[in-house]
Amino acid sequence: MSQHELDARRLLCPMPVIRTQDKIKTLTTSDVLTVYCTDPGVQQDIPAWCRINGHQLLDCQEINHEFVLTIEVGKG
Repeated sequence: MSQHELDARRLLCPMPVIRTQDKIKTLTTSDVLTVYCTDPGVQQDIPAWCRINGHQLLDCQEINHEFVLTIEVGKG
């Protein structure tokens, strides 16, 4: 397992999800990806995308008007 980060700040829907999807394609099962976003829509969009694609949302927080989502890559 390794840790990765994705900066999706200042991107609007659907780009944070697309960038997350593209990044996860380069990772392996059990890797952890932390995504930093400013679009509030990611609070619903990325968890839904994770459920559909077999990844686990470990955490979703709002910190200083930014959204920080932590995803464990599944076998998807």
